[in-house]
Amino acid sequence: MTALRLVQRMKRDWMHTGRRPSGLCGAALLVAARLHDFCRTIKEIVNVVKVCETTLRKRLTEFEDTPTSQLTIEEFMKVDLDQECDPPCFTAGLKKKKSQQVLCSFTQKTRHIRYNKHSYFSVTHQTSWVI
Repeated sequence: MTALRLVQRMKRDWMHTGRRPSGLCGAALLVAARLHDFCRTIKEIVNVVKVCETTLRKRLTEFEDTPTSQLTIEEFMKVDLDQECDPPCFTAGLKKKKSQQVLCSFTQKTRHIRYNKHSYFSVTHQTSWVI
């Protein structure tokens, strides 16, 4: 029942879009097993759902970024969150865009510092000849 609720929540959070169901089911099985103290390894789940370990880890990472992953077991079983998350590809695009903006801002600042440094040295060289 827990794995089923997890898959429903993953669908509500757009994690199913463009993904094969076996990856979502594997992530839901692993999380549900660990919530109920069943010691299942990732390799065991991979053998059952027939997906690559990397795929399973990606689905777990995507799930980690959702509000559902922050709930306790009791809250997860009782509370049904109404809000939806953005699709993982959309949030990844936003993160990439933001990092590019930060990098662009940083390079502009370093160019400005380099320009001021060169102009400072040229002025000091000129004044040293005058003295």
